[in-house]
Amino acid sequence: MKTKKTVIFMGYTCNNKCTFCCNEDKRKTIKDKSTKEIKHDLTNSKKQGTSYIELIGGEPTIRKDIFSIVSFAKKLGFETIMFATNGRMFSNKEFAKKIISKGVNHVVFSIHGHNSRLHNKLTQTAGSLEQLKKGIKNLKEIGFKNIGSNTIIIKQNYRNILDTGKLIYKLGIRNSEFIFVDPNHGAPKKRFYELVPTYEEVSPYINKLLEFGKDKKIKHWHIRYYPLCFIDEMYHDMVSEQHEKNMFYTEHIAPDFVNRDITESRKNIARAKIKKCDECKHNNICEGYWKEYVQRYG
Repeated sequence: MKTKKTVIFMGYTCNNKCTFCCNEDKRKTIKDKSTKEIKHDLTNSKKQGTSYIELIGGEPTIRKDIFSIVSFAKKLGFETIMFATNGRMFSNKEFAKKIISKGVNHVVFSIHGHNSRLHNKLTQTAGSLEQLKKGIKNLKEIGFKNIGSNTIIIKQNYRNILDTGKLIYKLGIRNSEFIFVDPNHGAPKKRFYELVPTYEEVSPYINKLLEFGKDKKIKHWHIRYYPLCFIDEMYHDMVSEQHEKNMFYTEHIAPDFVNRDITESRKNIARAKIKKCDECKHNNICEGYWKEYVQRYG
């Protein structure tokens, strides 16, 4: 039976300035949701059958009302209360303890480079990887185990993606997503040729990364937003969209939009097929290319 998941974008304010941020323009132009608005979203989601809440931004941990929001979500009885975070606030052990005590039971850290030089350059924030790693250490020290990671794949880091995966593994994370950059919005659209690699360039590195995950028998080590024809068939069970479609009904609620069916809208609005896709045996399950990618690279 599928789980209903609601992803609440609480706003786009962030304490990092990632070069590839798809919400780059929204940071300055769209006001963050108020406490009242978020609690309204949580209440409605619970009434409509959501059991899995994902709180994201921007950066959720820098909100002054974050403890109140998480406590409210816990009181409503959600089974999963998840954060997607750059991890910097978790370097403060008291913050880490408090936010977990309030009800957060799953934390996903954004890790974009295999070392400080690369990660901090991409986040444009000195010390960001060091703080993130300290945050993971703090969570482990208080006995928290549900830790995951997200990694955006762009021109600047794809050649090091296996090394980034090895760092993630070394940090003890066994639930990871490696996400090909979405060029339909924000910085990747504005600076497309600076940030967006081709699938042909990236694929050899992706296949080695997935081979590493399979060899290590990692439970969740997935590639996201990647056409199946560029991945060896032995790794097709490691494609995130297929997992998501089988596991979740997912909706997004943000300050500037509401999307009640992410899987269908992404397939119909954000992704595109090319003529050659008609001949592919995986055409019925593959979501194809990003639309902007096809327009730019053909």
